[in-house]
Amino acid sequence: MDKNINFIVFCLESYKQAHNLTGKDALKIFNDYKVFDYIKSFYDVLHSTGQDYIVEDIDEYIKSRRNLINV
Repeated sequence: MDKNINFIVFCLESYKQAHNLTGKDALKIFNDYKVFDYIKSFYDVLHSTGQDYIVEDIDEYIKSRRNLINV
């Protein structure tokens, strides 16, 4: 479990830095779009990729969730 928590924090911090967000704003986005659940579900795949890929993947996931919510 400890590895998962460290990785989730890494993803949150990477996303925050890539988008120049505050921690509070990044956390709100992750909660609103259930990004934590996504990261947990795809940990095995995501943890073996690079930081840029992770941020791009999270962006795509949020975009797809946003489209579902706005339908």
